[in-house]
Amino acid sequence: MSAVTDRLPAFPWDKLEPFKATAAAHPDGIVDLSVGTPVDPVPELIQKALVAAADSPGYPTVWGTPELRDALTGWVERRLGAREVTHRHVLPIVGSKELVAWLPTQLGLGPGDKVAYPRLAYPTYEVGARLARADHVAYDDPTDLDPTDLKLLWLNTPSNPTGRVLSAAELARIVAWAREHDILVFSDECYLELGWEADPVSVLHPDVCGGSYEGIVSVHSLSKRSNLAGYRAAFLAGDPAVLGDLLQIRKHGGMMTSAPTQAAVVAALSDDDHVREQRERYTVRRTALREALLAHGFRIEHSEASLYLWATRDESCWATVAHLADLGILVAPGDFYGPAGENFVRVALTATDERVAAAVARLAR
Repeated sequence: MSAVTDRLPAFPWDKLEPFKATAAAHPDGIVDLSVGTPVDPVPELIQKALVAAADSPGYPTVWGTPELRDALTGWVERRLGAREVTHRHVLPIVGSKELVAWLPTQLGLGPGDKVAYPRLAYPTYEVGARLARADHVAYDDPTDLDPTDLKLLWLNTPSNPTGRVLSAAELARIVAWAREHDILVFSDECYLELGWEADPVSVLHPDVCGGSYEGIVSVHSLSKRSNLAGYRAAFLAGDPAVLGDLLQIRKHGGMMTSAPTQAAVVAALSDDDHVREQRERYTVRRTALREALLAHGFRIEHSEASLYLWATRDESCWATVAHLADLGILVAPGDFYGPAGENFVRVALTATDERVAAAVARLAR
């Protein structure tokens, strides 16, 4: 086992434990804004769909039910603007983190192959490369990379942690470059429905991909838009050749979304009202936290989308974490997402209205 664990970095969240203890000691309790885990109820129509499918004694299929694939293709066309999407263009997955961590391995990458991801990024992109023993490289602009041996290019828009959104023109330029060099593009779009000051666009939009899905796959999750982090519900859409190979590999690996979860996803993707309601909750929380942080002396960069505010006081991120922990507020240090984040913290919007109000009050003192 040590041969595998030795390839991995230290689990970053363990470093936050002393600051969590400090914040928890606050007389009014901790306000945990460190992890983007949903706190609001699962919409009732989704819960009902899950319960209705609870009597599922048989094995589910990796590809999902025809009803699930219909729901996936319909949503991809309706919400992303993609065209002529068939069942071959979609694949359910067991939460998006599982896919990110194991994708390089499932693609057959290994020593000498390179995986690229943004300089400020979700740590699991690097973990996936390490698990496969592949090389990894961070970028500011992927088209500045040496394409030699670059096999997998991760995009992330809207970004975690910064909330930056790549425009259709930027995405189209990157996709064209990747296709020129025969590089597979996976675009992590899990926060796509949470744009505030920008309207995120998918890599599958015709303005980006030119109507062809060759060499591109988008990753989507229901964790944030539908409060389904506990369901492990996500899916891929894009190049049918890539998804066909992944389907076969995942069949052998038994990577099946549970049958009740598949039914819940069908319900979730068929209803847009609950997404609008959840956006409204986050809008209120985001406005309150943003104003309080600015008044407290923070500067906020990007953050035009996603569930986070990327904030700085132009000091070490750990000094900021300590300062806020003394106020009973826990945030994520920016260097969790790469050295470029060393002077920033990531502030999640995923706390109850009551806890957000408590944070705002503490920041005002």
